[in-house]
Amino acid sequence: MTSPAFQKIVTDTQQGLDKALSHVSETLRGVRTSRASSTLVDNIRVDYYGTMTPINQMAAVSTPEPRQLVIKPFDVSSITEIQKAIMKSDLGITPQTDGKILRLTMPQLSGEQRQKYAAKVKELVEEARIAMRNVRRDQNKHADTALKAGGLTEDENRKLHDKVQELLKDAEKKLDQVQDKKIAEIMEV
Repeated sequence: MTSPAFQKIVTDTQQGLDKALSHVSETLRGVRTSRASSTLVDNIRVDYYGTMTPINQMAAVSTPEPRQLVIKPFDVSSITEIQKAIMKSDLGITPQTDGKILRLTMPQLSGEQRQKYAAKVKELVEEARIAMRNVRRDQNKHADTALKAGGLTEDENRKLHDKVQELLKDAEKKLDQVQDKKIAEIMEV
């Protein structure tokens, strides 16, 4: 039987680690690969009547071909603002327009670009790793505070530190899998 403080810290640790993992997964969706994906424009915001609005809330985004994205705005008058926002983004793609839709053709990535994007993925994953370690540090502090306050026994505190470390290791394995998968997508020809 474990104390409520023990259970709360384990739950909080798992939630913090899951949050860091889902955040980096979401961020990595916007990193370019050789293939077109509607998620590439998810993080691009457009100044739409004074409000910064995500493209996917202003337009239908589709991938009719493996290397092409088509953006069809719900309001045709916003097409130039969408075009400007895409050109300002770090996608490195100039959209073509016919006045009603935007087409983004994904050029083949050069070896140098692939290395650059792979390095960006590693950088983002390392930031997530740091965030996860911060979760571990914070939860271990909570455990030590609970020990001093009498909410945990010394054995529970030791077990809790071990459990938090175990949860961190599991989350880091998942993080490595996410990184490997994204780098494989980038390196794919």
